[in-house]
Amino acid sequence: MNAIPAIHKLDAGGTVSAGRNQNGVMAGGAAGQPLTIAIDGPAAAGKGTLAKRISVHYGLPYLDTGLLYRAVGRLAADSGVDLDDAAAVGRIAATLDTSHLDDGSLRGREAGERASRVAVHPQVRAALIDVQRRFAAAPEGAVLDGRDIGTVICPDAALKLYVTADDQTRAARRAAELGADPVTGQPRHFASRRTLDAWPGGQDQGGNPGNPRSAPAPNSCKL
Repeated sequence: MNAIPAIHKLDAGGTVSAGRNQNGVMAGGAAGQPLTIAIDGPAAAGKGTLAKRISVHYGLPYLDTGLLYRAVGRLAADSGVDLDDAAAVGRIAATLDTSHLDDGSLRGREAGERASRVAVHPQVRAALIDVQRRFAAAPEGAVLDGRDIGTVICPDAALKLYVTADDQTRAARRAAELGADPVTGQPRHFASRRTLDAWPGGQDQGGNPGNPRSAPAPNSCKL
């Protein structure tokens, strides 16, 4: 494989430049540093689509971090655990198997509602932060997308991208994800932009209060 330049920036055409070092490891800004790419942004902005394409292009493992909370919520519900029982749900999060996140049902509305309920628990957030950071520490590098990735989860990532889109585009994407209401046959819509962007409890993954809209990490490239 021919070497290509290490990451410097995102160019005007939106192309990510990266390369492998002499040991075949994807290299970031520092010599020998694994290429960890943190992709953040508000809901339905398109960060997942971009993250998947980048992971395929560079052959890096990919994690949609929002699915972690959805998986915990579903496992708790399936096990008969009260979603408001912080300790019990926290134990489920601590033993979560991330190999089954490709289940399409995790992207449904019910899974999203359960995720919102379990994400308010500090025990759940702490356990899933650990899962995300272990994934990001893979020696070959990794691509992670989701809320607070560049600020809380991977503040030292080799490359941080912040993906945005106008409200109309985001609304259309979310409506397409939710599909039609089974009763009315009409497209479902999120209640408001604030509802779409809100993190449960008005906190980030680290439990820090602040603006409910995901904010760019320092030194991130905004798209």
